[in-house]
Amino acid sequence: MPATDDAVRLVGLMADEDRRLVVAALTLGDSTIGQIGTRTGLETRAVVTALHRLAEGDLVVSGPDGSHHLLGEAFRLAARAAAGTPGTADSSDTADAPPAVARVLRAFVSEGRLLSIPSSRSKRLVVLDLLAQDFEPGERYSDRRVNAILGRWHPDHAALRRYLVDEGFLGRDAGEYWRTGGTVHVT
Repeated sequence: MPATDDAVRLVGLMADEDRRLVVAALTLGDSTIGQIGTRTGLETRAVVTALHRLAEGDLVVSGPDGSHHLLGEAFRLAARAAAGTPGTADSSDTADAPPAVARVLRAFVSEGRLLSIPSSRSKRLVVLDLLAQDFEPGERYSDRRVNAILGRWHPDHAALRRYLVDEGFLGRDAGEYWRTGGTVHVT
């Protein structure tokens, strides 16, 4: 999906007042239907409808315990992709990168999307390091959440997930993933 389409889709999801209220409640830490209803003043049916629509749009994932979690990465990725210059990796991705890394990113990333998965391991490691930046150290991710994050980069999220685990960028156990490698930018 082109970057502008992703940004337009997110704006469309946020055009509804109930969905905006639910996103705000999730952002503030509420995770159950009851908590969200209390914070927003929405009826249960309206909360459930909004959550369902946000989940269909890959903005919300539901946990096995009935909790709901906002995929805040979706907003950052869509904004970063929409701001990218066509034909190049995003300037934030290459600004401080060594020339060889910047060259690989320019060749494989355009408008915030991965054009193809490099077959060369050395180039693939550069791309995987970029993808690892979308996972916060110390945070646990469900399989669905990992797929949603990686799916914004490339349709073959399963291959990317496997490469990230195999190359030590992500750890995996019992259906949960966490960041175990890659460059960490300190601000």
